[in-house]
Amino acid sequence: MLIPVPHQQRSAQQGSILLEGLIAILIFSIGILAIVGLHASAIKTVADAQYRLEASLYAERIVSLMWADVPNISTYAYPGGTATALAPWLSNINTLPGVNVQGNLNPPTITVAGSAANGWTVTVSIFWQAPGATANEGRHNFRSVSYISGKT
Repeated sequence: MLIPVPHQQRSAQQGSILLEGLIAILIFSIGILAIVGLHASAIKTVADAQYRLEASLYAERIVSLMWADVPNISTYAYPGGTATALAPWLSNINTLPGVNVQGNLNPPTITVAGSAANGWTVTVSIFWQAPGATANEGRHNFRSVSYISGKT
């Protein structure tokens, strides 16, 4: 048997389900926006990791070429190096975003210090700037320091 509810009680509760629904939609929307923000941040982080991985590959590639050409190691210093392996290596570096070696925009540096008797310390620094990044956001870099023995 149904109990009749007085008219005053029914009018005070009208619209509460609608209000609860709107609040639930608001909370759900805030959650979705947070997930979208995390997704955008993850994409940026993955892209930065990709560029850092490429830079480390290029740095290790030039160090391995230097290791194989120890008698001419001083010719690999850049800028100003004359080693024939530098030209193809620099064209690879140009594939990083925000790098133009010929235009002197974020060029890499290679320093070679030491001697045949004591070995050489080679420092390779590679710079790039993420696509769409402003000058205020700065440039990224990867630095590799390697020791190459002068004794065979």
